[in-house]
Amino acid sequence: MTASVRLWFGALAALIFAAGVWALASKIPGYSHVHQTISEIGEAGTPLQRPFTVLLLVVAFCMLVFASGVFSVSKTAGRSTFAAWLLVCMAASAAGVGIFSTPHPLHNVFGLSELVGYQAPAAVALTWRREPRAGGLVAFSWLMFVLLWVSMGLNLAGLAPDSDLWKHIKPVYGLAQRALFGSFFLWCAAAGPMLARLARG
Repeated sequence: MTASVRLWFGALAALIFAAGVWALASKIPGYSHVHQTISEIGEAGTPLQRPFTVLLLVVAFCMLVFASGVFSVSKTAGRSTFAAWLLVCMAASAAGVGIFSTPHPLHNVFGLSELVGYQAPAAVALTWRREPRAGGLVAFSWLMFVLLWVSMGLNLAGLAPDSDLWKHIKPVYGLAQRALFGSFFLWCAAAGPMLARLARG
């Protein structure tokens, strides 16, 4: 499989994640994408625990393939491969979140570890900033990195449950969480084809 093909697995991961979450959530009566977290879909002991785990393992596999494409293209271009390793970290985090279903203590540990993988857009922006043909990729990566950090801030507000910010976010925490995941997967879906075009010259 060529690097260009592997780079499309970022978009595939995004599509599978979005479609899978939507399909599984539709099987839970009264489930709210606005108020409830994604992890609640595959809560331990529920009928959807196993399908949810499989979904995240498939997404993790796609992320690994995507990471290998980023690694190959970066190495060939003489760029740092750091972004690829951050994507590997994200794949490991996604797998851990799926395997250790909430409320297992390790579920939140792996969830927090996703903060490492979320730095991949900045790594790509820094890696390709001196490539004249990569202006669009660099600008887009910086934009998504900023959105990710804003979303991360909103999601981490729960660490201060008495804060005014959390009181506003808590009723719509489902949306805040989806903004974080959505920003990251949107970056994966678009950055892959952009890198593939750079690889083709």
